[in-house]
Formats: sequence, structure tokens, C-alpha cells
Amino acid sequence: MTEPARILVVGGGYVGMYTALRLQRQLRTELRAGTVEIVVVTPDPYMTYQPFLPEAAAGSISPRHVVVPLRRVLDRCRILIGEVGSIDHAKRTASLSTLATEEEGTGGIELTYDELVLAPGSVSRTLPVPGLADHAIGFKTVEEAIGLRNHVIEQMDIASSTRDPAIRDAALTFVFVGGGYAGVEALGELEDMARYTARYYHNVKPEDLRWVLVEASDRILPEVGETMGKYAIRELRGRNIDVRLETRLESCEDRVAVLSDGTRLPTRTVVWTAGVKPAPVLAATDLPLNERGRLRCTAHLAVEGVEHAWAAGDAAAVPDVTSGEAGKECAPNAQHAVRQAKVLAENIAASLAGRPLTEYAHAYGGSVASLGLHKGVAHVYGRKLKGYPAWFMHRAYHLSRVPTFNRKARVLAEWTLSGLFKREIVSLGSLEHPRAEFELAAAPPPDHGDKPSS
Repeated sequence: MTEPARILVVGGGYVGMYTALRLQRQLRTELRAGTVEIVVVTPDPYMTYQPFLPEAAAGSISPRHVVVPLRRVLDRCRILIGEVGSIDHAKRTASLSTLATEEEGTGGIELTYDELVLAPGSVSRTLPVPGLADHAIGFKTVEEAIGLRNHVIEQMDIASSTRDPAIRDAALTFVFVGGGYAGVEALGELEDMARYTARYYHNVKPEDLRWVLVEASDRILPEVGETMGKYAIRELRGRNIDVRLETRLESCEDRVAVLSDGTRLPTRTVVWTAGVKPAPVLAATDLPLNERGRLRCTAHLAVEGVEHAWAAGDAAAVPDVTSGEAGKECAPNAQHAVRQAKVLAENIAASLAGRPLTEYAHAYGGSVASLGLHKGVAHVYGRKLKGYPAWFMHRAYHLSRVPTFNRKARVLAEWTLSGLFKREIVSLGSLEHPRAEFELAAAPPPDHGDKPSS
């Protein structure tokens, strides 16, 4: 018997999940006959719908409904929970580690493939800022979003109970670095949540909380255009949020955020959302990369200059054939990623069947951004919206894009219920250390020496 043609999909995010989903539909006959096998290698058993992370952090959506279980959706694929360390495409092999390899102590395993789909996404782009690794938190995963929510409420608890004014001020100061989607939406939603939560504290008022947005350029939310970006700044400042443009974070050592304009902010919260970079695995391949570390791709979403290798999303530098500008690439965002995955799957199936390939072409339609409950900005197909209409469009668009009818229904139900009942303001910080209480109970009692004689 001949071995089945193996399609290796690296990554279970937007591109990885949607490509595998479409492939298992288009190749269902081959999968049933055993002539094709689809293997998805991903660090997590779920796909995270990142545009909903700010609402998950604010408590508007349950964390379970921000993620899509891959094993349920990709039921005809083989899912391996692990990470690819390196790829030798000349030999068609990938070196990977799984949850079991460390337990087995045998080292990584080699997996051969016939077709390669690289969709590992991106990671936070950090800078050598002193104290950043020790004190800051990112905002790319559902764990980070829920951890940040717990942390913000915990800081309000600290401020409410301390008698030290310095500790109180530091606990109620929240610094967000990065004026893109992630930073602005996370800040807007969390500030909204914290302002609401303050009503349940007898000695913490909304005006006691200090929110600072630090952006190195001269504007925020560049995707929605200059006019809407300026409106967003006015909206945030109108809520007493300190927006610092053309400013950088120089240090956050010893729980003090030092800005490039000389400002020193004692704070216990620094959220880093200052951009992303391609996943490290791309540098551990023999495939061509551009100056930004992304894979050089053709308009057919094939890796340039090699056969049987494909890529899309954040990892791929895909020519924008709709722009009319030579050398212009598609922006690494969700709008392109979902559409690229569709074309990518069709081209892989066409390649296996010997049919001609299709070019990826999608004119950028615009952007929407939330600034908190009932507040937002949008620039879609030349139309500019702000306030409630933009916020409603933001929700409607992302509800249409979140995968599976199951998730759409659950998210819509949660939004409906949140409009009828009060916000949940519970902090479940113990989730991050689930064994702490048991370890304390199981620890031997302290030795106080010999008991005094009677």
C-alpha cells in the first residue's frame, strides 16, 4: 500500500484552522479513501478569535466563547498539540515537540510531509526595555486577556484596602503601550469595566483611576484613517484617559514606568501591545524570507521559488494585486487572513489535482474598532462612522466572522443577556495558581520548637 499524501499545516490560528477546514471539505473523498492525510500542529487545541479578546477581558463574553475547539471543527484532520522547532523543506521534514516528548525523554520527532502550509501567526514584538520582561503583560492570548481582567480588579482591591497612598496610586495607574487595535480596544474596554466596577467600592471612585496610553507615532488606530483616529483620541481624552503621542516607554523597572518625555509613573500594570513580529519558526526553515522575516510568497499564496510550500496570514508577505502599486503587500490582519485561507485551500486542492491556481485578490474594505461599550470608530468603504453606529458595526462584523454557528449563537446570547443584567465584576485570580491553596494545606506545620513543660 502506498503512503497517503500528507499535508502538514503548521499553526491552528486563523489561517491554519480555516485552511484545514476547507481542505477537509474539498478533499473529503481522498480523506475517506486514505490517499490524503491532513496533519495540524498547533501549540493550543483551540483557535482564538483575537478581536473578541478585549470584550472577554471586560467580561462581556465568556472566555470559552472566544476560542474554537479544533478537534471538534477539524474532525477529519489529525491534530498534534505541540510546536514545530525547525523545517527542512528540501528533505520535506519538520522537527517538532509534543506534550508527550518531554515525558518520554526521547527528544523531538521528525515528521515527513508532501505539502507544507505555514501559518504559525505572529508573536509580540518586544524591545530591550529594562523591566519589560519582569513586569509587563501582553494581549495576544485569551489567557493574557483574562489574566489582565483579574489583575485590574485585584489592583482595585489593593487600593481599597491599603493605607499607603503610594501603593494606592501605583495600583490605580494603568499604562498601555501601543496605539494600534489591541492597545486601544483593550484599554477602552477595561477602562469601561473598571469605571463600572468602582461603584461597588466605598473608597475608590472612577476619577481615582489613571489610564495612560503611550504611542511612539503621532496618531493612533492608523487603520481607520486620520480623521477617525483624531476622533478616537478626543473620545479617550474625554474619558480622562491620558493619551501620549510621540512618546516611548524607556523603562518599567521597580514598578515605575519611565517615559521618553521624562514622566515617571509608579504603576503595577504595564500592558505591552506595541506591534507583532513573525513567529520564530520561520527563521528555522530553509525557505526565503523578506527583510521583515516574513515568507516571500506569490499571489497564488505559494512560497516564492520553491514547490509544495504555501503560506498566508501574518507569516506571509503576499503581493497586493488590487493596489496597482509594485511591491505593495497585503496587511497582516484578520480581514486578509480569513480570505487568504479560502484561496490557499483551493489552490492546494487544485495543485494536487493538476488544475490551474487562483490569485489572491481582495481590496481592503476598511476597519472598525471598539472604544468601550456603545463607543467605537469605523472607516468602511469610504464611509466614516463614530459612536454607537460604529460600535454596532464592530459587533455585527465580528459576529459574522467568528467561526461556527455554535460560537455565533453563544456570543449573541451573551451580548443579549449582558444588556438585560448587570456586569460581572468577579476576579478569579486563583485560576492562575490553582494548586496554591492545596499546597498550603498539604505543607507540614511550622516547627515552633519544644512545647513548654507544664
